[in-house]
Amino acid sequence: MALYAELHRHLGGSVVPRVLWRYFERHSSELISRFSNYPEFEDFYTRPRNTLDEYLELHTLVESVQTAETLPYFISRLVRGAYIFENLAYLELRYTPYLRTPEHLSQSQRIDKMTEIVEVVGKASHLPEYPIVTSQILCMHSRLPYEVNKAIIDLAAQNRQYICAIDVAGGDSHYADRLTEWVSLYDYARSLGINTTGHLYETTDGCYPELLPYLLRIGHGIQIPLLYPELLPEVARRRQCLEVCPTTYLKTGTLQDIRQLKLVFDRCFEAGVDIAICTDNAGLHNVRLPFEYENLLTYDIINFEQLQACQDAAFRHAFAWPYAQRPASLLNGLLKPEPVKALAN
Repeated sequence: MALYAELHRHLGGSVVPRVLWRYFERHSSELISRFSNYPEFEDFYTRPRNTLDEYLELHTLVESVQTAETLPYFISRLVRGAYIFENLAYLELRYTPYLRTPEHLSQSQRIDKMTEIVEVVGKASHLPEYPIVTSQILCMHSRLPYEVNKAIIDLAAQNRQYICAIDVAGGDSHYADRLTEWVSLYDYARSLGINTTGHLYETTDGCYPELLPYLLRIGHGIQIPLLYPELLPEVARRRQCLEVCPTTYLKTGTLQDIRQLKLVFDRCFEAGVDIAICTDNAGLHNVRLPFEYENLLTYDIINFEQLQACQDAAFRHAFAWPYAQRPASLLNGLLKPEPVKALAN
């Protein structure tokens, strides 16, 4: 059995439509009152949007019900599905902890409550019956103030048993007005020895070369090979990995045809830039990681050898994978037959 690593999955977008519908039916029926049945809800939840900002609005629907009390319910089903249906050996979950705290509290109270959220997510992610190595990436957010984003970095530094990195999310078109601030925050995170990734070069509005030197991995990054291939040698020199999420670009209107990704993969392979294939928001897309693999193969975007290279890269760039090899190599070692000992005369 092949085992995979998932490096880019959002907690908010990971809830599959059926699980979310059942939760709303039992606990928050007013949120689905405008839908006459489940298929109507699923169509609304998973259909493509025109822009990234419009797409991101769907996250608020889930974030509103992902509280300290309900997160174990959602995460247990997420991990169960990842293990049984996706054969994941490794999973990084990313989210903004501040957005899971009660809105009626003050900013300082919500910052204090973030620790509880991290602990809840950390404990809920470790299920003995579904043995997956999991870790958290905390997302700073383009629409949160500096004080909250800095507190998210401090939280990551104080909870390394649960957290493997920080990120910035919230729509890449919103970074420009605070670019100096983002540089200072990433510089601060690196000074604390925290791993870094960031939603960058996802859309044509999110191209900020000033932030690239601070990232160990690049969230999406597809506009680098598409529009700025001259940057690829430097990306390769830094050994940065692109977290490419194929279905996302169709759902957000960033690309019109998945076959446009062939140029992304071709130029990255040629330049020696690693790519990890990811799902981003598996629930919003109603897809699983093996489907992303199969789709890229079906459309001749990559071949099987390149797919394996991407799967290897995912484990190599995984921030919290504790082994030097990917699971397939470990299993091969276990499956080698023991040499037969000669019988004594």
